[in-house]
Amino acid sequence: MIRPEEIIKIIIRHRWLIIIPFCLSIIVGSYLAFTLPKIFESSTLILVEPQRVPANYVQSVVTMDISARLRTIAEQVMSRTNIERIIDTYKLFSGPGQEKLFLEDKIESVRKMINVNVKQSSTFSIAFKGKDPEKVKNVANALATYFIDENLKVREAQAVGTSAFLGDELKTMRIRLEERENMLREYRQKHMGELPDQLNSNLAVLNRFGEQLIAKQQALREAKEMLIASEKQISEAQSLQSNMPLVDDSFLSDSDAGGNAETEKLKEQLDALKMRYTDRHPDVLRIKGMIEKLEAERTSTAPPEPELTKSDIPQVDFQALQRTQLAENRRQIAVMEADIAELEKKIQAYQDRIENTPKREEELLAIKRDYDNIKNIYESLLNRGLEAEISVNMEKKQKGEQFRIIDPARLPEKPISPNMNRLFLMTIAVGLGIGGGLIFLLEFLDTSFKNKEDLESSLGIPLLAAVPIILHEKDKRKQRLNLIFSLISVGFSFVLLAGFIVVTLKGPEKVVAALRNLI
Repeated sequence: MIRPEEIIKIIIRHRWLIIIPFCLSIIVGSYLAFTLPKIFESSTLILVEPQRVPANYVQSVVTMDISARLRTIAEQVMSRTNIERIIDTYKLFSGPGQEKLFLEDKIESVRKMINVNVKQSSTFSIAFKGKDPEKVKNVANALATYFIDENLKVREAQAVGTSAFLGDELKTMRIRLEERENMLREYRQKHMGELPDQLNSNLAVLNRFGEQLIAKQQALREAKEMLIASEKQISEAQSLQSNMPLVDDSFLSDSDAGGNAETEKLKEQLDALKMRYTDRHPDVLRIKGMIEKLEAERTSTAPPEPELTKSDIPQVDFQALQRTQLAENRRQIAVMEADIAELEKKIQAYQDRIENTPKREEELLAIKRDYDNIKNIYESLLNRGLEAEISVNMEKKQKGEQFRIIDPARLPEKPISPNMNRLFLMTIAVGLGIGGGLIFLLEFLDTSFKNKEDLESSLGIPLLAAVPIILHEKDKRKQRLNLIFSLISVGFSFVLLAGFIVVTLKGPEKVVAALRNLI
């Protein structure tokens, strides 16, 4: 096992293998720190502000997630046209040798320089890398402004597109709704009277016509019975006039008979006539008049009036009157039959309406179902269209969700590449690693004995005595010079290390500027 003091002796013995690679490594690291191309980065922090109008009052039609919207805007920013505009505006490849690059290579390089990082749900940053700090800052601010403008355009375009789409759909639904309204109106006009909402009125009218039909039929039966009776009276009257006189004239002139006997005979004749004729029959009226006259003569105290003679009795054409009444009865019967036929026709029409009502109800339900569905869709689209118009106005007035810069891009002072801390550590590690590797290699190849223990273990015999190294004066001078040069080299190494630390911490630009000020 190697003891620490032995390691120290090895390091001291091979000190130049550590000092020289270490110094060379620091020199190379410092050279790289000054000569490697410097890449600066500037970023802009943007806050996503929610819409200013409460969502309870105005619902935004832009429902795309912020991450998806940022990806969409980033693709627009990374587009060939936009990157060409950035390259031309800020002269990104105007250095020597860069103008000969192909445009595709320039565009690809700029795309790699742009980085969009969504930090939280409400903030994101836009960073740009480059060799010129001033251009890096300007491009980063320009990208942030472009993002803000594109966000407004995207939101407004989505809102306008939604509103236009709803407007087109609303027109289409309005046409379809009008077609269904016309179809429903034409169907109602075509089947007026057979509609379901007219069923009760049709039943009421049908009942009323039924009652009228019954009354008309009853009246018709009575009229027909009266006609038959009238025809029978006429035939009986004709047979009676041909076989027996209605009134005996000698009976009227016989003054010797008593008044009571005459009255009784007239009453019997009247009863016989009433059994055959109505009270309005001329013979019945004539007999009644004779009875009333005889009764008046019997009860009167005045001198008797002259007796009635056959010439005094009014002569009436009873057959003409009967024929007139018969014709009137037949006319009334014809009118009643026509009314009954008309009523039956109406009843049949209303019965057909009632029978067709279930069928019309099914057809009407089918039409109304389509009409109601289209109407509901139309009303929904109308409400959504109004909301979309309000949302469009909100976006145009920039009251919706917006991007606001809370940390604008600043002029970068320290480059992000090369990484000075990493370069410093790598330089120290390489210098010490090369020296340590060389020492380990030499020690591994060296087969000489370094101490008495190695000798005893190798020979297997004990060591009796050891002769120390006797140095000549010349050797002593060499040792002193070697020690002096070693101390100077160590001091020089520390100076290089200190300078490299300053360059790492302050940056090559500030060190150069400080040296220029000193000079």
